[in-house]
Amino acid sequence: MRFDIITLFPDMFSAIKEEGVVARALKKSLLEIHTWQLRDFTDNKYRNVDDKPYGGGAGMVMQVKPIRNCINQIKQENPKTKVIYLSPQGQKLTHQLADEISQLESVTLLCGRYEGVDERVIERDVDMEISIGDYVISGGELAAMVLIDSVSRQVPGVLGNAQSLNDSFANGLLDYPHYTRPEIIDAQQVPEVLLSGHQANIDAWRADQAHKNTQKKRQDLIKK
Repeated sequence: MRFDIITLFPDMFSAIKEEGVVARALKKSLLEIHTWQLRDFTDNKYRNVDDKPYGGGAGMVMQVKPIRNCINQIKQENPKTKVIYLSPQGQKLTHQLADEISQLESVTLLCGRYEGVDERVIERDVDMEISIGDYVISGGELAAMVLIDSVSRQVPGVLGNAQSLNDSFANGLLDYPHYTRPEIIDAQQVPEVLLSGHQANIDAWRADQAHKNTQKKRQDLIKK
């Protein structure tokens, strides 16, 4: 799967390109990440990409032309790409949505800054707006990294052994509790069923615990 990222801060993405699950997938050629410096698509000597909003108000707005120029360049290389704008006004990112996006060959992630992008970009150039939560952060870069990580986990081969099938939200529930060595620490004991070696009983215990965990922490998921 290919990710193209339109950003003013391409160096921020070194975090996921050099460390962790995504970095390993890049080395295996299971993923591609290409960053595009938006300022390279301006036509003014100061490389400005923003201007004051019509109607007044605080902040600056990212202009149409450099964004559209960049998207057009990406589509010349990769015509099938879908453009996603990271925005607090977008559809909330969920496990199910991440799984749907992972079925695409390619996505282009537009990282907004300042007061956001000119609405005409959203109307004509963006296929989907996605939010990572009901809060505001300084730019779309961190949101794009969250999306890349969550989507990449669903790409075959990235995790191996279908690990993502047991993730929280994969089946509509939170995950079950996990334990590792030692068996006893500070008088806390690992549940005996996990030491039994009886896989059917272990699976039943995990299913029950997933329901209880979800009921305790996220009753909204139980209602769904």
